[in-house]
Amino acid sequence: QVQLVESGGGSVQAGGSLRLACASSGYTSSLNSLGWFRQVAGKEREGVAVIYTANGGAYYADSVKGRFTISQDNAKNTVYLQMNSLKPEDTAMYYCAAGRWVGYPPSQYSFDYWGQGTQVTVSS
Repeated sequence: QVQLVESGGGSVQAGGSLRLACASSGYTSSLNSLGWFRQVAGKEREGVAVIYTANGGAYYADSVKGRFTISQDNAKNTVYLQMNSLKPEDTAMYYCAAGRWVGYPPSQYSFDYWGQGTQVTVSS
């Protein structure tokens, strides 16, 4: 079993920055895809960024390219999402997810484990 715990959400003004963290525990050695999704009430969950640990590659949604950066600290079993130049449309619940061979672009249905979510609110 794998547990994912997110932290770092909050409220910020447009143009500001936040860094989300996702700490993983349990049987994580079999997982090679770690990522972040976001969801607004009434809308489908959207893939934001995914890191593919097998080759070090990454996926970013077009809406966040150049503003968000996903990274991993293996020693801490933690994945980060650095979010800069935040916009009101980035407001959502952000979820950490982990899986194996989730594809490119990644599908939420390919991820096996999910965190509880952390709220990000960006005001104009």
